[in-house]
Amino acid sequence: MSSSFFALLSRMKYINRWALMRNAHAENLSEHSLDVAVIAHALVLLHNKRFGGSLNAERAAVLSLFHDAPEILTGDMPTPVKYYNEQVRDAYRVVEDSACRTILSMLPDDLKDEYTDFFFQSEKDSDLWKFVKAADKICALIKCIEEKKAGNTEFASAAESTLRSIKEMNLPEANNFIEEFLPDFEKTLDELKNNG
Repeated sequence: MSSSFFALLSRMKYINRWALMRNAHAENLSEHSLDVAVIAHALVLLHNKRFGGSLNAERAAVLSLFHDAPEILTGDMPTPVKYYNEQVRDAYRVVEDSACRTILSMLPDDLKDEYTDFFFQSEKDSDLWKFVKAADKICALIKCIEEKKAGNTEFASAAESTLRSIKEMNLPEANNFIEEFLPDFEKTLDELKNNG
């Protein structure tokens, strides 16, 4: 019997983000998920090395790879729509849960338990999910920076509101990442090469 699970996941590359905005560079879900995984991993490492934590950075990276997988079936719901009000948020959560169940149902029975926590947040991973969420927001901020660098002023207010929402998370690791690593996203390739 064949399984469609991985074939469906491979379609993440066809889901574009930021649908309501003019983009200098289209960003798809695969690119975004990789970026979130890299930054969530770094945030947990910062947590462990600089803030006395002992969490699994690799698990945070894997959670990140799957964090938007339901959007293969739902599409990328723009943030202003998704969070318009409580009723819309709750309705979208139902749709998203249904998409997660559909995707998981495509796995062979002996693998389902291995993937369930990637689609449905479990209590055991609650500390990691806050870093995934912060990484998701940091990646949105990086997208805004990259668009502004390309001369696209459409992302200016999104950058401000995204930075504000990251600060409101009160996550020292996210603030540390922004202070130490974010400024270099403004640089050119030559500047980055000469900085090492």
